[in-house]
Amino acid sequence: MNTTLITGASSGIGEEFARQLARRGENLLLTARSADKLAALGEELSRTHKIDAQFVALDLTERDAPQKLFDETTRRGMEVETLINNAGFGSMGDFTEFDVERDVAMIDLNITALVALAHLYLPAMRERRRGAVINVASTAAFQPVPYMATYAATKAFVLSFSEALSEENRVYGVKVLALCPGTTDTNFFAAAHGKQPPKNITQTPAEVVETALAALARNKSHVVSGWGNFLLTEAVRFVPRSLTTRVAARVVRGRHQLTDGNSKPK
Repeated sequence: MNTTLITGASSGIGEEFARQLARRGENLLLTARSADKLAALGEELSRTHKIDAQFVALDLTERDAPQKLFDETTRRGMEVETLINNAGFGSMGDFTEFDVERDVAMIDLNITALVALAHLYLPAMRERRRGAVINVASTAAFQPVPYMATYAATKAFVLSFSEALSEENRVYGVKVLALCPGTTDTNFFAAAHGKQPPKNITQTPAEVVETALAALARNKSHVVSGWGNFLLTEAVRFVPRSLTTRVAARVVRGRHQLTDGNSKPK
C-alpha cells in the first residue's frame, strides 16, 4: 500500500501535512510520541477523507526507533512513497545553562533520526524510481543563531544534507526537499522555553505546508517559506557572518528577554 510517512505528526506542521495530504487522497502513517493524539487524528482523517491513516507511537530520540519504525512499515505491507521528516525541537537560552542530555537528544532527533530514516527508506524509492523525502529545516539553517546555537546548527546540517541528497537521487526520479520555515504558529517556542513572537511575523502551518508541496512539485531542492523570510535568508549572503551573528544575538535576546551576561533580563 502506497503511504506517506510523517514524523512529528501530532501537532503543528506535521499535523498540517497530514491534513493537506489526506485531502489529496494519500494514505498516511503518522508517528510521534503521543498515541492519543495520533489515534484521534488518524481516525478523523480516515473517516473524513476515506483514506487509510494509521499510526505508530514512538520516541525517535531513541537510537533504535528508526529501525523499529521501518520494521513496522514492512510488517504492515506499507510502501513508503513519501517520507516527511518533521519531528524536531529546539532550545532557547544561554548554551552553558542548557541541560546536556536535552541538547544531545535534540541532535539525536533533528539529525540522527532523520539521517537513519533516509537510509532506511531511500533505497526502495530508488529501486522504484519514484518517491520523495521532505526534511523540515528552518530559516535558522542559513546563519549561526546565538542563544539557539545547537538548534540552528542541526538545521544547517539538515539543509546541507538535503540539498546533497537531492542531487544524488535526482537521476533515480526521487525528490528530496529541505523545507525552511521561519516563525510559525506552533508550540515550538513554548517547548523551547521562549516567548511566542508577534502574529505579524508568524506564518500558519497551512501556509508552510502549501509552500512545501508546491516546491516539491517543482523539483526544488530547498524552499524558504514566506517572502519576508526568503529576503532575509538571501540578505545574509552579502553581509559578514560576524555581523549577522551579532545581529541575530540581539534579536533573539530582545525578543525573548534573555541576558547577554552584562545585564539582567528585562
